[in-house]
Amino acid sequence: MITIREIDFTTTFAVRHPVLREGKPIETCFFEGDDLPTTQHFGAFVNKKIIGVVSVYQNKKSTFNADKQYQIRGMAVLDVFQKKGIGEQLVLHCEQYILEQNAELIWFNARESAVGFYEKLNYQKSEAPFLIQDIGWHSVMYKKMV
Repeated sequence: MITIREIDFTTTFAVRHPVLREGKPIETCFFEGDDLPTTQHFGAFVNKKIIGVVSVYQNKKSTFNADKQYQIRGMAVLDVFQKKGIGEQLVLHCEQYILEQNAELIWFNARESAVGFYEKLNYQKSEAPFLIQDIGWHSVMYKKMV
């Protein structure tokens, strides 16, 4: 059984590092804004073992007209637990949290390999793909909450 709960940003490193920053220094797991009081981090657990993480930042992207926007970042599930619905549970948990904040829009930079996953959850691409150095191709994706 999966449980999702709020966690400290340093706890995200246990999943961010092997999934998103493999082979890079652990310091690369810290993202700008991780330590802000407006940022929330969530972890998915099985028997007290963390297996997935996601972070939610109050962050406005000028591309979108919505006043209150949140960015999802650092979405990751350990390899052996992928394709089991855990990522979807994490995203839905974020959406519920963001709705409770009366936000108008969620956006994020999705790795090209994950675009299909997010499209199944009704997210849309907003721009042409772009390259993040040393990480790969991404697309900005979004969903209106109102």
